Amino acid sequence: MSDWIDVVDQNALANGEHVVIDVEGTDVAIFKIDDVFYAIEDVCTHDGAEIASGILEGDEIICPRHGARFCVKTGAVTSPPAYENIDCFPVRIENGKVQVRDNCWD
Repeated sequence: MSDWIDVVDQNALANGEHVVIDVEGTDVAIFKIDDVFYAIEDVCTHDGAEIASGILEGDEIICPRHGARFCVKTGAVTSPPAYENIDCFPVRIENGKVQVRDNCWD
């Protein structure tokens, strides 16, 4: 994924809400926090399970399986049992659409 891809309408989510979108075979969780959108891969690095259904506290998502915590803004682990960060995706708003892209090939 190297081009910007539309994932959701800019007004589709309220603050604190999220949606999971399949982007070219990768589940990406899009969160809206304080009117800003963030995108992380929907996977807990502790055991590979999805994470988006966990509880969002501020800018942290808590894994529903084992309680690992990650910063939605950066993907950084903030509490074990996970020790590896979650991949993040750049996000922008273009023509009323939230877009993401994978910049790992840039």
